[in-house]
Amino acid sequence: MLRRDSVSLFQFKRLLQTIEKLEGRGTELVTLYVPPDKSISDVINYLRQEYATAANIKSKQTRKNVQDAIESAIQRLKLFNNPGPTGLVIFSGAIPQNSGQTSKIEVYHLIPPEPITTFLYRCDSKFLVEPLKDLLREKAVYGVLVIDNEEAAVAIVKGRSISQLKTYTSGVPGKHHAGGQSARRFERLREMTLNEFYKRVAEKANELFLQYPEMKGVIIAGPGPTKELFAQGDYLHYTLRDKIHIVDTSYSGESGVREAIAKSADFLKEVRMIEEQRLIQRLMNEATRVDGLAVYGEKQVLDALQKNMVELLLISEDLDRVELKIKCQNCGYETVLTLDSSEMQAEIPKKLAEKCLVCGNNSLGLSDTRLLIDKLIEEADKLGVKVELISSEHEEGEMFKKAFKGIAGILRHRGGY
Repeated sequence: MLRRDSVSLFQFKRLLQTIEKLEGRGTELVTLYVPPDKSISDVINYLRQEYATAANIKSKQTRKNVQDAIESAIQRLKLFNNPGPTGLVIFSGAIPQNSGQTSKIEVYHLIPPEPITTFLYRCDSKFLVEPLKDLLREKAVYGVLVIDNEEAAVAIVKGRSISQLKTYTSGVPGKHHAGGQSARRFERLREMTLNEFYKRVAEKANELFLQYPEMKGVIIAGPGPTKELFAQGDYLHYTLRDKIHIVDTSYSGESGVREAIAKSADFLKEVRMIEEQRLIQRLMNEATRVDGLAVYGEKQVLDALQKNMVELLLISEDLDRVELKIKCQNCGYETVLTLDSSEMQAEIPKKLAEKCLVCGNNSLGLSDTRLLIDKLIEEADKLGVKVELISSEHEEGEMFKKAFKGIAGILRHRGGY
């Protein structure tokens, strides 16, 4: 079963993105979804029948590719005794190579993060990945509404981001300080205008929040008593009223939304963004202490990892660095460097044109490339170091990417750092 940690989900999504981009000629790519309650032997028998049916395909090349894809799917199925608790998904097919001049059978299997419920077999020009993408969609959705008598803001908190944030102004004048009948009339008009403002905000909030029937809660916040008046009134849709969580904030508008979220961490504990914000805050606390346990910088983090001093490794999902190994074809001397992917096209030819530092020959060649994020995860996995991948879709994640270059760690102890 797929672990629901950030690394496993990141790797699952990345593989799914790779598979989604693949295309075949005609309807030659086989997609197979096997639910947990389906026996492997029954699925193999089903595929044998499809193999026989494919013999009727008129095009010799198409017939061969489809049958090869089915046979490859069968061989992959034989590696499993059962589909497992969440099922099994296999993608198999002839993928064009060398600008379409040749093709190669490629086979992938994925363990879904949640159980699949329906058996599915399909031949098409692309692999069917939508059901798996649906499983990955964030389930924890919350609404936020921040309001006072001057302005309001509504937003959605989902997964790793705040989205659909909109602000509204009331246009309501301040309280009238003159006395007499004029003041009472002014107050009545003001109350009517406020009520219309509340209705207008509620209409926009209902329109937004009801798009998410799975919504787990609604935070109503603000700096004064308006939020309680709004929450107690019949403004929000009745299906949302028992999901309300009230929070005091110092601000309204967009700033109030962010403050309300920060003050509702326990209420929003299922939202991944909250966990990532806590991790970045922990890193910042350690980084600002004289004897803090933070380590950052590409070389420093790798060095600390290799010395097994890292307790927690934080990596930006958007880390776009590549590790290159350059080897001398004459003497075997090897050097390693990392570059941003955008630098590779210009920098690799320059590096390969240099003379070997050991033998002096112009015989340098590129022996290996891999993403730095993969290297870091692999090194951490060897040592049992916990890894958390941080999205840059929220402010703290973007700050982590810029200020720490997307790589940092929390040390077990200071040691020589």
